Amino acid sequence: MLDLKDLRKDPQNIEKKLKNKVPETTLSPLLSLDEKLRALKTKVEELKSKRNTASKEIGQRKQKGEDVSQAMAEVGSLGEMIAHLDKEIVRVEELLHQAVAALPNIPMDEIPVSDSPKDNVCIKEWGKKPSFSFPFKNHVELNEKLHLFDFARGAKMSGSGWPLYTDLGARLEWALINFMLDTHRKNGFKQVMPPLLVRPEMMYGVGQLPKFEQQLFKLRDDDYHLYLIPTAEAAVNAMHYDEILEEESLPLRYTAYTPCFRREAGAAGSQERGLIRMHQFNKVELFCLCAPEESVTVYEEMLASAEEVLQGLNIHYRNMLLTTGDMSFAAAKTIDIEVWLPGQNRYYEVSSVSNCTDFQARRSNIRYRHKKDKPRFLHTLNGSGLATSRLMVALLENNQEPDGSVLVPKVLHRYLEEEIVRIAPK
Repeated sequence: MLDLKDLRKDPQNIEKKLKNKVPETTLSPLLSLDEKLRALKTKVEELKSKRNTASKEIGQRKQKGEDVSQAMAEVGSLGEMIAHLDKEIVRVEELLHQAVAALPNIPMDEIPVSDSPKDNVCIKEWGKKPSFSFPFKNHVELNEKLHLFDFARGAKMSGSGWPLYTDLGARLEWALINFMLDTHRKNGFKQVMPPLLVRPEMMYGVGQLPKFEQQLFKLRDDDYHLYLIPTAEAAVNAMHYDEILEEESLPLRYTAYTPCFRREAGAAGSQERGLIRMHQFNKVELFCLCAPEESVTVYEEMLASAEEVLQGLNIHYRNMLLTTGDMSFAAAKTIDIEVWLPGQNRYYEVSSVSNCTDFQARRSNIRYRHKKDKPRFLHTLNGSGLATSRLMVALLENNQEPDGSVLVPKVLHRYLEEEIVRIAPK
């Protein structure tokens, strides 16, 4: 959430920056509500002051034995006016809150201005695309002989978009998750295991609500109103909801493995088959809370830890600085890490590393105490470290052999029983 004081001070400049992210943004209705609210509050204070003065005069006149019936009627009328205005203030406050909450985070000045993902900027490449001397297969075709996933039975149980990992597929998935967690713990991230369902206010805190209500799975009955997390970011941010942290404890660096749940699913067809886009997928999250002056450094540390995973797996990737129009609602800066998937003949994102500045902290009321100063809002940063479904696709497709087998990266050997180095067709 943006600071209303900043919106009042420099509305034209802020509106211009917000339009770079969401072109239809306009601050005029919001500022009109703000002016109306302040006028209402001023009027109420004037009436209350007038009522207090009149009440004192009535008391003095009563002591003198004077008739105060007319004055008391006037005070009663003032009370009715105040009660009416108080209700109007509550209504306008809610409208203003909704208007501010609907605004996205302001992009940093360094972000390329465009509403098209085609204008995202490649700022780094690591490794090289694999070259094959044989007709290579995509992961769905490889799976016909490797039997790592059972998409048909997954669909039978839950519908399309819900994967079933089997045998070596399940074990390889756990190997990836454990390798990632070990990497991030080594790099100073504290592992946590959060709940998979959170309250609405926690989803609001990270910017998922109200904007993305239709993309979320939820549980709502007489006893519960909870949302399945679309990413561990929602749950880890919620750990410090409505808290004041001591500056000495910052930065806080967390890593968490969770399944993630999203209603969106890819269109049918060869480009989106298999594990490419699912309703449920596994992800290791990186989440940090820090003082504003630390966020640039912490951001680079998060990005480096996510990249270290791909370098350990020896998978070619590139880092893309997203344009203003391609960033998420809460982000001020995002770099996507994309891996090359030969079977799809394109890059796919396996991590988005975002600096959300104080946007989520304001929505979640997470602050820190600097010396003896008034508590300040801190910065939050998040990133996938990584999402395993597309990472699994990259691992299989980039490491396939002519006979349809797949070489297992060396860093995963110790996580598999018998140190499996190759997955062979059955």
